[in-house]
Amino acid sequence: MNEQNLIPNTSLSREEAKRLGQMGGKKSAQARAERKTFKEALKLALSMGDVQDKIIGAVLNKAFKGDTKAFEVIRDTIGEKPKEEVEMKVEGKLSEGVKEKIEKIIEECR
Repeated sequence: MNEQNLIPNTSLSREEAKRLGQMGGKKSAQARAERKTFKEALKLALSMGDVQDKIIGAVLNKAFKGDTKAFEVIRDTIGEKPKEEVEMKVEGKLSEGVKEKIEKIIEECR
């Protein structure tokens, strides 16, 4: 973040802060609308069989050529993603209640 571009709160009047907030809200709404439009267009394109076939073919081609990211996409899409193990180390003293809760959470994640 470039802190030189930030305007301190104290220098803005209430009306100016409101106006700037409204402008930000409008830009945010515009960006959401653009993302929604893009998402809808992409879903429409993907609903066409030939587009899906071309995408699948391209991903398979990349995987066959040794692209490991393409392989991971295929593997994950068909539900073969390996389980991720997370190791947690806790230092210091914990009360029994906290220790039991942590152990329970870790066990539920396995």
